[in-house]
Amino acid sequence: MGMSFLNFFSSDVGIDLGTANTLIYVKGKGIVVNEPSIIALEDNSDKIIAVGNEARQMLGRTHQQITTIRPLKDGVIADFEATEIMIRELIRKANINRMMIGKIVVCVPSGVTEVEKRAVRDSAERAGAREVNLVAEAMAAAIGVGLEIDAPVGNMIVDIGGGTSEIAVISLYGIVNHTSIRVGGDEMNLAIIQHFKKKFNLLIGEKTAEDIKCNIGSAYPLEEEQKVEVKGRDLVDGIPKTIEIDSSEIRAALNDSIASIVDAIKLSLERTPPELASDILDRGIILSGGGALLKNLDIRLREDTSMAIHVADDPLTCVARGCGKILDNPERYEKVLLHHRRSI
Repeated sequence: MGMSFLNFFSSDVGIDLGTANTLIYVKGKGIVVNEPSIIALEDNSDKIIAVGNEARQMLGRTHQQITTIRPLKDGVIADFEATEIMIRELIRKANINRMMIGKIVVCVPSGVTEVEKRAVRDSAERAGAREVNLVAEAMAAAIGVGLEIDAPVGNMIVDIGGGTSEIAVISLYGIVNHTSIRVGGDEMNLAIIQHFKKKFNLLIGEKTAEDIKCNIGSAYPLEEEQKVEVKGRDLVDGIPKTIEIDSSEIRAALNDSIASIVDAIKLSLERTPPELASDILDRGIILSGGGALLKNLDIRLREDTSMAIHVADDPLTCVARGCGKILDNPERYEKVLLHHRRSI
């Protein structure tokens, strides 16, 4: 009786646990949290100073007593305790009582190992979940986009996140083949930082690099190239300095990361059975994830693959929306959940 009472009042939660952002979907409410995957802790006491947006504002600006941590690296948990704290605090931001959490569906990269799966599952359980299900990010993105994953036709989705890019061919509720590369938004930010260091002897922070990428970064020449002022520290004389930078310069810095994604897409197409490959030729490739927002990425991919490229509506939330559909219709999507479920 107690258990059924709890089930009646419990909230089922979907989590897109991303390297750059974490999104939380609550059944019946939609996406209630969309914040950076960052926490700030006090060094000597591990007291939580900030989580999400507030912690991102502190990135690169803290004193010695405060540490900002990004608990996920390359799409998987790098800091177990910090991830647990982050999930717990973001669920609290979603106004869900820890005792009232029912089932949690968490998205993980396709190439995740059993050890990494266990780390995600344990973090969700310690945050209060009574049952944890894992689903591949690419599959959740395909469901979120609204692809016919149950039909005997080939669909290709490219989900470009902060830590990984997931390329998957999906048919009949299953992933026919997947390619997961550890190249994403973070790698692009790093490429921009390195470019400034090598070419201009200017040291810039991660947050500045991301802002540059979002504002003037592109994968293919823009109709009108843009300029922006960049502030950083001169590596030669050590004083702060401002330089003006052109969008073509940033495109050159991002080229290697984008080329890696193009190569991974081509590899995935090579591995695809011919019948499904002809479906993909007809239907095109869907881009999702934050990386899909990079200016003219669709044009660059179209040029390099000769395939039709479609950017999903609101690509940042595709995976979380997919989690929501799985929670809303568990019977239909039972086949897409990764095995070895464990309830407590």
